[in-house]
Amino acid sequence: MIGLSPIPAALPTSVPFTGPETLERRMGRPFRARLGANESLYGPSPKAVAALSAAAHEAWMYGDPEAHDLKAAIAAHHGVTPSHVVVGEGIDGLLGLVCRLMLAQGDHAVTSQGAYPTFGFHVAGMGAMLDSAPYRDDHEDPEALLALARRTGARLLYIANPDNPMGSHHPGATIAAMRDHLPAGCLMLLDEAYVDLAPEGTEAPIPADDPRVIRFRTFSKAYGLAGLRLGYALCAPDLAQAFDKVRNHFGLGRPVQLAGIAALSDKAHLEGLRAWAHQARARLGQIARDNGLIPLPSATNFVTMDAGRDGTHARALLEALGQEGVFVRMPGPAPLNRCIRISLGDTTALDILAEALPRALARL
Repeated sequence: MIGLSPIPAALPTSVPFTGPETLERRMGRPFRARLGANESLYGPSPKAVAALSAAAHEAWMYGDPEAHDLKAAIAAHHGVTPSHVVVGEGIDGLLGLVCRLMLAQGDHAVTSQGAYPTFGFHVAGMGAMLDSAPYRDDHEDPEALLALARRTGARLLYIANPDNPMGSHHPGATIAAMRDHLPAGCLMLLDEAYVDLAPEGTEAPIPADDPRVIRFRTFSKAYGLAGLRLGYALCAPDLAQAFDKVRNHFGLGRPVQLAGIAALSDKAHLEGLRAWAHQARARLGQIARDNGLIPLPSATNFVTMDAGRDGTHARALLEALGQEGVFVRMPGPAPLNRCIRISLGDTTALDILAEALPRALARL
């Protein structure tokens, strides 16, 4: 075997997530309720589904490498110009590109301990150093992140608002205020994957022209298109243009681009999703309380539940739910790992959870 280059050769063989399909293959049976991946059981817009269906016969063509119409639709949605928009294969893919643009071997990047792990994989893939600050009161800690960035001379600072895996959020004004305290040469990566589900005032009032911040959005959550891998970023035009140096120019297929345009046009579907999410969060909270768990306030499409003890207990509960046919996940490091995290579900899935959770707890 021909050897790998030094950076990947030194990395462990691992992945950020174990997918439910992998777990189903190990168990030899499907899950009865898929509530661990923060997918939208509300489903995509019928307009997006129709666009996908209509474009199926055009799958022999490559998608527009400039994604002209998609970028124009995103720009109109946000009141910016297409030159402020970058599109890519979900936020995960865009995080990889921004790490390629901004990090060299030995550079530092900052995140929160227990935050979305894919960012850390991209940092490691560039041979850079990842430094993490602890959560405070189940929220990412802006002050601690900024202090760590200043201490390490970080090139990138990653924060999600709302946050995954705890479901917490900061007012948008708090996030916007972070810009003025970034160290020189540090770019803030603001992951807003869940902001469409959050309370009013959560979206940070940051102009797209601000060179200190790049904001990431996705069609995977509120728009219910996780299977298409479509995301975008809003940033200053100079930075947006730099992505052309490293991006996969044919990464977004023609049906994907058309589905994204259609999804953005369906305002009624998005409002319906928000109403559904409010009801599903309330139902999940009640299921938690009925079983002695504490539901944490959520601004996302999942509810994180404090299981009341430690990571060993929460892991056992997660595995017991898996034995009952319910797929959920949990945060990684302590003290976040005292919790389990359950995605919003439809009535059928939540009925299954309500029936399975008492039995899973009894197993312990």
